Amino acid sequence: MKTLSLRLYLQLVRPFTLLAPFIGFLSAAVMASRSLPPEKTYLGALSAMLLNAGSNGLNQIFDLEIDRINKPERPLPSSKMTVANAAIAAALLYVASLVIAAFVNRTFLVIVVFTAFLTYAYSAPPFRTKRSIWLANLTIAIPRGMLLIVAGWASVAKISTPEPWFAGMDLGLYLLGAASTKDFADADGDRKFGCKTLPVVLGVRKSVHIVAPFLSLPFILILVGTATDVLTGNPVVLVALSIGLVLWGAYAAYLLLRNPEALATERNHPSWKHMYLILLTAQLGLAAAYLL
Repeated sequence: MKTLSLRLYLQLVRPFTLLAPFIGFLSAAVMASRSLPPEKTYLGALSAMLLNAGSNGLNQIFDLEIDRINKPERPLPSSKMTVANAAIAAALLYVASLVIAAFVNRTFLVIVVFTAFLTYAYSAPPFRTKRSIWLANLTIAIPRGMLLIVAGWASVAKISTPEPWFAGMDLGLYLLGAASTKDFADADGDRKFGCKTLPVVLGVRKSVHIVAPFLSLPFILILVGTATDVLTGNPVVLVALSIGLVLWGAYAAYLLLRNPEALATERNHPSWKHMYLILLTAQLGLAAAYLL
């Protein structure tokens, strides 16, 4: 096997994508404790981040042929890294995530094990939910939206209360739609290898009209949770957060709708940045509501 540079491994795990699980986990821990989280919570955040990194590597292994068309510059399709190198790295990251989770608590470990299964099911046979429109999105939205919040909460408190599940559902619904946006520029490779993503099945324009409401409307649930006392953070902050995210999401949807065809050709479409920042802002905003 080749001796590879750290730069190639970083390209495999895509560090920028690891920010959301790290921040989201800590934000949920802040919500549960209503203070800066204890030290062991940072172990949980590291576990979440390593699991995400491992799943990124695993996905690139099973998407190798698709990436030869869609992302030929990546380490595997460019032949700068072998599949064996990537498999070892992904396996070590999964194992490290599970071992670290065991030092947090049993509930968190169970969530991490289930999440690891979902990330495997998304990319790998015999499941490979990536081939199905909404099943693919569910296996992204559940672990990276809902269960991330529940896991962070579980690191410091019991999850028998509906609060972490409600907050997680909000972010999960957002990702249920937003997850499809990554598929537009990848339609050529996905179509060739049988991945029935939303743009492959319905085309770009129809798909954008389905995705757009998910970028804004889920955040109305923060208002609902505040009004019904399911969310018990600072109500002023929660209401302001809800309104701000709804408007920001509507703007991101506008960017998609004004030129849908550009999504299929531009890997750096302006909406991409907004959608990721909306997720981070939602996570940080929820934490702020429970600190104030």
